[in-house]
Amino acid sequence: MSLPNGPDPDFPFLDENERFQFPNPVEAEHNSIIAWGGNLSPGMLLSAYEQGIFPWYSNGEPIIWHSPDPRFIIFPEKLHISGSMKKILKQGRFNITFDRDFPGVIKACSKIKRRGQGGTWITGDMINAYNELHHLGMARSAEAYIEGELAGGCYGIRIGKAFFGESMFAKKPNASKAAFLTLARFLFSDGVRFIDCQQPTRHMESLGGEKISRVDFITLLKETLSQ
Repeated sequence: MSLPNGPDPDFPFLDENERFQFPNPVEAEHNSIIAWGGNLSPGMLLSAYEQGIFPWYSNGEPIIWHSPDPRFIIFPEKLHISGSMKKILKQGRFNITFDRDFPGVIKACSKIKRRGQGGTWITGDMINAYNELHHLGMARSAEAYIEGELAGGCYGIRIGKAFFGESMFAKKPNASKAAFLTLARFLFSDGVRFIDCQQPTRHMESLGGEKISRVDFITLLKETLSQ
């Protein structure tokens, strides 16, 4: 039986207090894919993140739920701010805000052309779903402004002492870095134990990202959420 493209209209809607049990990522037969189908309701998305899983799919596909191995994360003590970025942040070249324009940030992220990707995985359904999580206080954004214009930003999901980074964009050089690094420093000062970057990229590696096994990530996540 084929699955519908995007969210399944017949799958139950889960509010932020309801949960769904996904297959155990540690026992997954595939390297990354854990499940297909379902929807992007608040309870479904929160269930996924709490179990070390996230949605990643393109238009024309059913929702695909991933848990890559290895995982890429940033620990507080490993966050790297280069000398040039320290200078930019100290100069106040950007006006950095939190949660001022979450819809604008995720929309801009969906339009950025990325090397090796023919389209965006931030579909209209994804935008609507994460905007709803933002309204519920679970999705956070950081914005970098220059003279009142949104020049860059990033967004992700915070659950307790864990933060799951989703995407970032920059219309001006260093804007996304300034937004992310400011948010990261705030999160770590507020007790967050790690930032999940999902998959390795050179950009996030330059900011302190490192690989850990999926088993270690799931263990760390469980310990963190239990606190």
